[in-house]
Amino acid sequence: MFSITVRDHIMIAHSFRGEVFGPAQRLHGATFLVDATFRREQLDEDNIVVDIGLATQELGAVVGELNYRNLDNEPDFAGVNTSTEYLAKVIADRLAERIHKGALGEGAKGIAKIAVTLHESHIAWASYERAL
Repeated sequence: MFSITVRDHIMIAHSFRGEVFGPAQRLHGATFLVDATFRREQLDEDNIVVDIGLATQELGAVVGELNYRNLDNEPDFAGVNTSTEYLAKVIADRLAERIHKGALGEGAKGIAKIAVTLHESHIAWASYERAL
């Protein structure tokens, strides 16, 4: 399996519901380093997984929709605990949607999987991987 990874970051505000979250039930900020990994069995006719420039651009567009937002006020997240794991899935799903629409070029149709990792710090992160 071949892969490439591109990176960006987001800064959001949110709160959680549930005792398990302790003080994070209050509104707080979070800054995430975001890695998006694209995987495929065979390289395309140009011997690449996907155009790294387009992958970087599309990841930037996806995280740009979330950046500097209070997720508690966003209709897409009404009633949802926007955990790190959940946000990794949201970003992966939005990238998959863009691939299906052709935003990463025709060669991207051969991508088998996307994995998104959100790094909360240098010692804690969460990931979500999905097939296309």
